[in-house]
Amino acid sequence: CVYTSKMAHWFHRNPIKATAPVSFALGPICTNAQTQKICSDLRMIRAQLLELLCDPNKDVTVVKTTADNYFALLQGFLQALDDTTGESKLRHSVKFKWSNTLLGNTVVTQADALFELASMAMNIGLWYTKHAAKIAASDEVSMDEAKEVHKCLRTASGIFKNVKEQVIGRLLETAENGTDLDPKVVDAYFQQSTAEAQEVALARAVEMKHSAGLISSLSYETAQLFITAGNSLEQLDASNVGKWQKYLQLKGVFYMAHAHCYNGDALLAKDKCGDAIRALQESEKFFEKAESMCKEYASAKGPGQTARPDQHIFFKRLGKQVKVTLDKCTRENGFIYFQKVPPEVPELEKKATYGLANPEEFQLPPPNPLWSTDIYNAFDLSQAPTAKKGEKEADVKPVKESDIYQSTKEPGTFSGCVIS
Repeated sequence: CVYTSKMAHWFHRNPIKATAPVSFALGPICTNAQTQKICSDLRMIRAQLLELLCDPNKDVTVVKTTADNYFALLQGFLQALDDTTGESKLRHSVKFKWSNTLLGNTVVTQADALFELASMAMNIGLWYTKHAAKIAASDEVSMDEAKEVHKCLRTASGIFKNVKEQVIGRLLETAENGTDLDPKVVDAYFQQSTAEAQEVALARAVEMKHSAGLISSLSYETAQLFITAGNSLEQLDASNVGKWQKYLQLKGVFYMAHAHCYNGDALLAKDKCGDAIRALQESEKFFEKAESMCKEYASAKGPGQTARPDQHIFFKRLGKQVKVTLDKCTRENGFIYFQKVPPEVPELEKKATYGLANPEEFQLPPPNPLWSTDIYNAFDLSQAPTAKKGEKEADVKPVKESDIYQSTKEPGTFSGCVIS
């Protein structure tokens, strides 16, 4: 059984975050070999993780294992591991510098391990979305790989949700507008990855010929997620978010066209031909708007790997479906039904009962076994050296990301998915 989901050029992806190297060289604060080993391992595993995140072709298991190893070691810098409770005494002992996906070379610097956790988690979430796009754009995608696309997007959604709800509020410094830890930006990433997971489920529902009513309601739910994601960016500088926002908006409009089209099919199946014509007219209006927005998106300025949804088979075939079905309904109404076409648009079923994507819950691993109460206590902040004036800090260099292969082959099925 092969399930091929041709999503080439379908997903907009913003660039991954860049960061300066971190040595975790705490000097005399580390009072024994065990504390030095923790810092050495943190430096090494962080570098390994960052190298993996540059390449969406890497294996999920390798990335997850490395990320868990890093966060397990970082735990001693996040939470107290002695008899006290609360944050770690080491939380502000190391400085971290990160760029932002939408702001080019703008760098944020904080001496806060929680800032590091949030920033690295965002990067890992972005990697999962890029890995999903990479698999979805392959020439042949097995059923297991299609499930992996779906799970990667739900995993990303869970990470973004966790950062938004569990981490941002605990940061000492409020994120500036448009940075990656701005709640509006995090919410846009969360809504987008959830919506894209639903796209995968929706494409399968179409190919498996589930009921038109279910497909219509799932399309509406998906549209609302994209619309909400776009609205999250409304107050931000259009020169930074304009292209991304246009992508989210056009996806919302496209799935509204999809919802009305399948609602028309459902109404026709109930012999409500006049209502079906009106629904399909509304679908046609939304589809024409989506076509126009594709051109606006293509010319919009801003960061990110440009999608080309209007060149995708799933997009093109909806346009044909709307026209063919509307022509059929109009013809049948003139021969058989003789029903009046109402001025009001038939109401959509707005709550899907199946196919909704739920975020995968993101949880930090427990502290690495290297940590213990004695080892935690062996870090002596009273020995912290005085910062030297004029000491040069490491630069944040742009990330060279590996390309995502884009298939140019088109499958022969209606949705762009092949099930055999």
